[in-house]
Amino acid sequence: MNSLRIISVILFVFLTSLAEAQKTAPVLKLSDPLPANLFVELARVVNPAVVNISTKVRPRQMQMNRDPFFEMLEQMYGLRGLPQQMPQNKEARPHSLGTGFIIREDGLIVTNNHVIAGADEIEVQIDEKSEKFYKAKIIGNDDRTDIALIKIEGKTFPTLSLGSSADSSVGEWVAAFGNPYGQGHTMTKGIISAKGRDLSEINRFPMIQTDAPINPGNSGGPLVNAKGQVIGVNAAIDPRAQGIGFAIPIDEVKALLPQLEKLGHIKKGYLGIQLADLDPQAAMALGLKDLEGAVVARVEKGTPAAKAGFLPYDVITEFNSTKIHHSMELRHIIADTNIGAAVHVKVIREGKPKFLEVKIGELPERRNQLVAKESKASQGTKAPFAIGLILQDLTEQLRKEYSVEEDINKPIIVQVLPQSPAAQAGLMPGDLLLDVNKNEVANANEAVKALKKGTNTLRVARQQSVIFVMLEVE
Repeated sequence: MNSLRIISVILFVFLTSLAEAQKTAPVLKLSDPLPANLFVELARVVNPAVVNISTKVRPRQMQMNRDPFFEMLEQMYGLRGLPQQMPQNKEARPHSLGTGFIIREDGLIVTNNHVIAGADEIEVQIDEKSEKFYKAKIIGNDDRTDIALIKIEGKTFPTLSLGSSADSSVGEWVAAFGNPYGQGHTMTKGIISAKGRDLSEINRFPMIQTDAPINPGNSGGPLVNAKGQVIGVNAAIDPRAQGIGFAIPIDEVKALLPQLEKLGHIKKGYLGIQLADLDPQAAMALGLKDLEGAVVARVEKGTPAAKAGFLPYDVITEFNSTKIHHSMELRHIIADTNIGAAVHVKVIREGKPKFLEVKIGELPERRNQLVAKESKASQGTKAPFAIGLILQDLTEQLRKEYSVEEDINKPIIVQVLPQSPAAQAGLMPGDLLLDVNKNEVANANEAVKALKKGTNTLRVARQQSVIFVMLEVE
């Protein structure tokens, strides 16, 4: 009897605990079921304000060596690539197709910057069945956020309401509208798969992830909630998978719009340095064991960095008490720092820590960049040790050919022999040598004299960046 009583007590306690657990377990409080015609109504309300955007470019001589980052953008965004070279003085040709949506009755349109970047002509079609195309002009654009404002002339255009991305939830129904592969006014549905996806390599803002099918041509289109409000701007896809698309949160976009419309650009912090990442070879050459940090590859004259005393080969490890892991992270931090702010920066110089104070400037919007293209020149100074390089001093003709700034006086590579040490190191025609083995060089003769057998560290200006090249010579 005692055993039965003990068992009864244990069973009572267990059932009581189970009942209590069930009382405290979360219970879903679902709203009213979605109407059966929800997406029909969304299409009716949203589609009239969604526009198809087509761009054209005039053929021009293009650079031979393409930026690999641009190729990545083509895969992520679905851009149509341009041919490597095209004849000049021809009519504009189709370049890309994208989407936008009207946010104001006077024809103000939001789209992605990559949809209209580099375009000579922009045309907007509101109704795909109409033969009417509106000429659009760029009001403002920003590459880091991938947002652009364009405008067409007219009145009483249909518009979309901008909602709140902060109020959206994972699992919420959404619909994506766009122009995939030229199929105008296409609508797809899905849910919000995740929020706050960090894709800093393509956008400064954490993105909304959705499984609503997004394809090339959807870029710039609206991602809307069940109320028909825009909560994101469709921007990218993951080409490795299906059902993984990304949209820029509309709250971030709304904060940009006044500045884009008023200034035409977004103000960004600026130091006047070009940055590179540390790899094992570069770290070894600089006497460093840690690969974290950003290497100062170039300091532009008269900039905040130059005034603060930054030097090439400085490794920035902290910026305003924030530890720096790589150059992309530092670029974003600098751009987001308030203009005029005084910032303390920790650098490693010649193996020793050094602290600098710099006042953040404003990034100039349009600065000439160093562009590397293949040269037809064959004359010049030959590098020693069968390195496989031919260098030339800059002339007026070479400056024009390579779009080199007037204040740059550096030797330029005009020929790289196939399968040579120079080719294996990744050097290309059009590269400008800034220094060789930490010795600044002003002309071709100085450059070849600074080269040696063994490992050479070269600081090279290429296209829109400065890189470090390790050249091994036997």
